[in-house]
Amino acid sequence: MTNDIRHRQLVYTVKDRCRMCFTCVRECPAKAIKIINGQAEVIGDRCIGCGNCVKVCSQGAKNFMETSNVVNELLNNSERVFAILAPSFPAEFQELKEQTDIAGMTRALGFEQVIEVSFGADLVAKEYSKLLNGASSKNYISSDCPAIVRYIEFYHPDLVDSLAPIVSPMVATARVLRKMHGDAIRIVFIGPCIAKKAESDEVDEALTFKELRRMFDEKGIFDAGDDRRGFDKPASGKGAIFAVSRGLLQTTDHNDDICDGNVLVAEGKENFREAIKEFENGMIKNQHLELLCCDGCIMGPGLSCKGKKFERTLRVSNYAKEKLDSLDVKQWKADIEKYSDLNLDRTFEASDRRAPKPSEDKINEILHSMGKFSEKDHLNCGACGYETCREHAWAILEGLAEDEMCLPYTIEKLHNSVSELNNSNEQLANTKQALRHSEKLAHMGQLSAGIAHELNNPLGVITMYSNILKDETSKDDPVYQDLELIVEQTERCKKIVGGLLNFARKNQVKLEETDMKAFLGSSIDSIINNGKVKVSMEVNTDNRMASIDRDQMMQVLTNLEKNAIEAMPEGGELKIILNGDEHEIEIQISDTGVGIPEEHMDKLFTPFFTTKEVGKGTGLGLPLVYGIVKMHKGRIKVESKADAASGPTGTTFKITLPRNN
Repeated sequence: MTNDIRHRQLVYTVKDRCRMCFTCVRECPAKAIKIINGQAEVIGDRCIGCGNCVKVCSQGAKNFMETSNVVNELLNNSERVFAILAPSFPAEFQELKEQTDIAGMTRALGFEQVIEVSFGADLVAKEYSKLLNGASSKNYISSDCPAIVRYIEFYHPDLVDSLAPIVSPMVATARVLRKMHGDAIRIVFIGPCIAKKAESDEVDEALTFKELRRMFDEKGIFDAGDDRRGFDKPASGKGAIFAVSRGLLQTTDHNDDICDGNVLVAEGKENFREAIKEFENGMIKNQHLELLCCDGCIMGPGLSCKGKKFERTLRVSNYAKEKLDSLDVKQWKADIEKYSDLNLDRTFEASDRRAPKPSEDKINEILHSMGKFSEKDHLNCGACGYETCREHAWAILEGLAEDEMCLPYTIEKLHNSVSELNNSNEQLANTKQALRHSEKLAHMGQLSAGIAHELNNPLGVITMYSNILKDETSKDDPVYQDLELIVEQTERCKKIVGGLLNFARKNQVKLEETDMKAFLGSSIDSIINNGKVKVSMEVNTDNRMASIDRDQMMQVLTNLEKNAIEAMPEGGELKIILNGDEHEIEIQISDTGVGIPEEHMDKLFTPFFTTKEVGKGTGLGLPLVYGIVKMHKGRIKVESKADAASGPTGTTFKITLPRNN
């Protein structure tokens, strides 16, 4: 026998299969699941072995302790091994033509005898009848479900004395067999329950129906063969119905009328917990409780069949009916009488596994960290696996849960992360664009400086000698006009070279505290307006002061304002707006001109790129503007619309500068 059978780790996690859905947390009535780095691990000391997590895990991440290898060793090394089969077996082996064939198949594995646990259920039912019909005013909780017993011992230890002091049908059957055959025999229970594996050391091992099927497959056993003896004695009676809903009451022939009866039945993880809570709080009076952790034993986690609850119920009830129809009642009564003096008592031991309740301040601190500051923030959606937000916070304090399990909180964090990521991507894109422009400007600056220096000397010579010849030539002479053209074009070349030098020169900014409203007014006064363009200025900040290099920034403004007026040959509106906050000022220069085509937007600050006619632009103005703004540690952006079909056209340059560099 296994000495520490009551302390087995019944359920465990296959970590690489866990997908963090928290379904197991939601389905665990004992909250014996601990989330560690997103993995749901079973806490052995808290687990009641109900197997709910095994049933609901679609990924197979929750498995139960298998003992088929241990049973095979028993069969190989022990002379006398008996199998006792739970009453729910017809719900599992639906494919058998004769349900009793399961006995022959099980004997073929090497078991000496196969007995129905329902005989133990018959004996236990008599004890429950005495308890329910006795004169005592004490109310009891049924103790035949080991998961219920463990739940009460662990989480409601004050109710241990209310557990019916009667063994389960499994233990009762084991005691019958040991009285019949002595203590030297080995007994293996086979049923639908995982918790049975840790119920009692009076049974050497426990198998589930799933494990029994696997053993049949390994041995190639698919029917009873020539062994048609059915189950070994003693034969059972009405205990065969024990596995279905309200089976205990029906086996005891106790009054099941909801009006006159004194037994309340609760099955399933939600119902049995609520019944225990109300029983403990005194809300249920003068009533006994028949509790099952599953929705009847026919829905236990150790079954592999796919049948629905009522289909399984029908198969068990049909088998029980056939059994009762063919039962040798006289022999059954004799067997019941024979073992009527068998001791079926048991005791229970409180083993409090409840964690101390944390203070309200600590719970609120956790809730606040997840953005839950008032009751309306407590959605109690259950997505985390806990019924309420407060229970989740308590679990976090116990170290069982993580705040990321809260779906609304995690979604909000995700949205914030996405928003931050979008901002970072936008900043990165702007930085990359600025770097591309800077790289172009650097290369072009080096080239421009070299070209400008090389051209300056010959251009000076051409200008000088052209002017000498011009002075020596009569104005009436046709050559005079040619010389005048040479001088004019040479001067134009000198301006281009001057622009190249300005563009290439890495000037240092000379900052001066400046009234930006007056400065913008001066820039407007310095441009030539053809009279068709309406010019206006708007100031939206009380603090109009900023530190700028006035000469260089005047080049920026006049360049942009001149371009804006040239973009409105038929007239329009030039609007200059000054905005600002504590740290920055923003200058907007907007026009209602023809706009800039989308395909040209990326080339605006590229040297020598211009959309003006030949002779009217060098393509150095905007690169110069860009360079000056960057030297001021500022930013420049352009928005433009050139398609008149989609709305008013025009262009806006936005220059943002720090107030103090």
